[in-house]
Amino acid sequence: MALHGSYYLPHKATQPILGSIGLFMLLVGFSNYLNGSDLGPTMMWIGVGILAYMMFVWFGSVIRESVAGLYNHQVDVSFRMGMIWFITSEVFFFAAFFGALFYSRILALPWMGGEGSALGVHTHQYLWDTFKNVWPSNGPGHIGGKEGGEFEPMAAWGIPAINTLILLTSGATVTWAHWGMLKDNRKQLIIGLAATVALGFLFVILQGVEYHEAYSEMGLTLGTGIYGSTFFMLTGFHGLHVSIGAIILTVVLLRSIRGHFSSENHFAFEAAAWYWHFVDVVWLGLFIFVYWL
Repeated sequence: MALHGSYYLPHKATQPILGSIGLFMLLVGFSNYLNGSDLGPTMMWIGVGILAYMMFVWFGSVIRESVAGLYNHQVDVSFRMGMIWFITSEVFFFAAFFGALFYSRILALPWMGGEGSALGVHTHQYLWDTFKNVWPSNGPGHIGGKEGGEFEPMAAWGIPAINTLILLTSGATVTWAHWGMLKDNRKQLIIGLAATVALGFLFVILQGVEYHEAYSEMGLTLGTGIYGSTFFMLTGFHGLHVSIGAIILTVVLLRSIRGHFSSENHFAFEAAAWYWHFVDVVWLGLFIFVYWL
């Protein structure tokens, strides 16, 4: 590694190509798994292992370089810009799934039911004889669901409402931890982070309970029509992001306990907090548009 004026030049690193290989194997394995290949799960887990190793090594290098004081202002700015663009990409990632939900529920279902047709033609007569313009819709032949082939939407005021309170509280605790950081109050920082991590993993556990109920008692799965697919894609990817965020905050907590960070130098904490607030905002959208309305 070397510093050229204000420009930081990192040392030769193999982590990017290693991460690319891991992602490639993960995605190829997943696509093979969806198509019934016995090799798919093995490739997926190999890809996950490569990615986990890559992140452990790469993040460890960055932490050691940061603690050693090798980063200057230019590096700090580049880290911040990188995190901003990463969160921006995540916004569009979720926007695509929210768009699929909006299109199917607001546009496609009424259109197939004949609403808005100038000629009064009911499209479903040609595409799907038994179609009913109701939400939730679980596909031709009413796949899954309870007896009779239909199911109720997931209730908003059970576990989802509790999880909403949990995430909103976690947003407050991570902000309180940030205030402690700015005051160089390490005790407040550690307590706030520990509370945030505990609330994050509690959210994931409760979502697992909700999924078990959906599969075992409601007959709702990823394959039960457009409602099942949009529900599990949106909530599942959000749950994955909560898990990742909680792991990141755990690492930040452990670093805080070891005495890392100060009121002047704590970008890793800020990046984790930005990501956590993003996860909170996405969940509010999920609670309103997937569960409530």
